[in-house]
Order: sequence, then structure tokens, then C-alpha cells
Amino acid sequence: MKTKSSTTIRDVARLANVSIGTVSRVLNDRPAVSEKTRGRVRSAIEELDYTPNPIARQLSIGRSLTIGIIQPYITLPSYIERLHGVQNVLANSEYDLVIFNVDNPAQRNAYFKDLSYKIRVDGVLIVSLPPSDEQVEYFSKARIPIVLIDAYHPKMFCIIADDVKGARIATRHLLKLGHRKIAYLSDYVDSPFHPSMKYRFLGYREVLKEAGIPFNPAYVIEGPRGRTNAQAMAKQLLELKDPPTAIFAACDTQAIGVIDAAQEMGLKVPERLSVIGYDNIPDAAYHNLTTIDQSLQDSGARGAQMLLDVLGDPKKSPCTQYVNINLLRRKTTAPPPS
Repeated sequence: MKTKSSTTIRDVARLANVSIGTVSRVLNDRPAVSEKTRGRVRSAIEELDYTPNPIARQLSIGRSLTIGIIQPYITLPSYIERLHGVQNVLANSEYDLVIFNVDNPAQRNAYFKDLSYKIRVDGVLIVSLPPSDEQVEYFSKARIPIVLIDAYHPKMFCIIADDVKGARIATRHLLKLGHRKIAYLSDYVDSPFHPSMKYRFLGYREVLKEAGIPFNPAYVIEGPRGRTNAQAMAKQLLELKDPPTAIFAACDTQAIGVIDAAQEMGLKVPERLSVIGYDNIPDAAYHNLTTIDQSLQDSGARGAQMLLDVLGDPKKSPCTQYVNINLLRRKTTAPPPS
């Protein structure tokens, strides 16, 4: 008797008394097979304990059955949360996920260029990497379905958050508490990997202007991502001759770094310094951090579902969907010290 590993599609066809093509159509859930024949084939598969060769199946249906995700900062919490959302959706599909991590603009451009002939996937999710008009034209020629997450282009499918709105909510929250000396801390505002930074900075500036508060360049600091870097930047702000009473950090990891700096300097949060973050990563709840929740897992899940929908109907027209944004009031913001 043949073992499971040596059983072939020919053996199934022979036992079911059908052609190999009929077995293939049943395996791929294709039409044009009667229910009686389909049942006979399935019984043969079960009796022989047959498992199709995945490579052979991919060749037979002309698809790789994989989805690629191209993104930077693969180890940062906000990106991990989005990945969880993507994986939750794909777990119920026939697709596997392949991750392409981007460390620099040259690598991003290489991945974008390789979409049509090196990256063998059926569809692609691109996170926080807005493509140029030229790259979008190239995508169109590659004929691979693509969805942008946390990035925007008018000719593409997009899942985004309104970061200007989110920053306005954060800054307005601090103003309502009575703060007037509000600093903004972020990674590089013009980063090619995180367009959200410039929009959050814009929202911060807009609210200060509406409130009649003069913009103070000394209250704005930017630098490399990471908790330790944020701690060092926050110390620079807090050592100013006239330090801020509140700091809006453009992501939760940086906000936690601000809290570290305050503790190191003996400043109580929120009695002496209010801190608000952005993202609502799991660590934000642990630190009781007031933050802007931008539905990270939901954005990943909706991006993955949008891509599956496009794979099912390639004639869909590009569209943009916005994720919900909410202020989560916790224990790191309060009125300024008298």
C-alpha cells in the first residue's frame, strides 16, 4: 500500500474513476463538476489520505497563494499591531504572508521596482511608504493588486488615519486642561518612512494658531525613533530656561521615553508635566498613558480585507477608507502646575 507521501493525484483519479483534470477542478473548487462526481473524488481523497503538493497546486491555478507586506520599522510596536490585524484576516483565507522589511529609501525603491518580476506574490500591502506618481505608474504596469496602509495616493486603494485631526484632538485636549506651553516631540518630520509625522506636526501648529498661542520653535524637537532617543530629546526640552508644562509625543513609544525623562529629573507626571502620545500600543495602557487611539489592528485588518476584495474583483476602482480616531484619557495629563 502506498504511503501518504507517495500518493499522487493520478491515484485519486484512478480510484474515483475520473480524469486528473476532474480531480484538479475539485481540489480548486472549480465549477463544471457534478455533485455526484465531486463526492466520489472527495471520498477517494479521504480514503487515500491525499494531500496536494502546494507547489504543484500553485502552478495549476497560476497563483502563488501569498501576499506580501512591505514596511519599515518591523520591530516597532505600532507596526507589530498592524501586522496582527493583517494576520487575523489572512488566517481565514488561502493566502500566506511574506514580510519585506525596509531599512532605507534605496531598499524601498528596489522592492517597488521588483514587484513585477522578483517578488512573486498575488497582492501587496505597503505600510507607511507613500509611493511617487512614477512608482504608481510602474505598479499599474506590474498588474499586481496593491493596498496602501498609513499612506496615501489618489490613484490607489488606501487605508489611512486623519493624522491632522488626531494631532488637533491631542493638542486641543492639553489646551482645555489649561496648558499654554506645549511642546511637540517626534521622529523626523520629513521622514520618507513615516509621512504621519508631518501631518501630526501640522495639526499641532493649527490648534496653537487658532488658540492665539505664538509658535515657539524651542518647543519642537525631532530625532531618531525609539524610547531612549525620546528620553534624551525630552530632557533637552525640560532643561530649557522656560520649559513646557506639556509634551505631545507623536507616538506612544516616544511618549514613554518622555515619562522616563521626567522620572529621571524628579518631575511628577502629570502634576508637573503632562504627556500625551499617539497610537495606543499595548504598552500605553500599562503606563496609563493618555493617547490618541488610531485603531492600529483595525487598519491592518481592513487593509488585508480590502486587498482580498480586490483579488476577488480586479475591476474594483481605487478608494480610500479612514480608520476611527479617539482620545483615550488616562493618567498622564492634568492641568498645569499653578
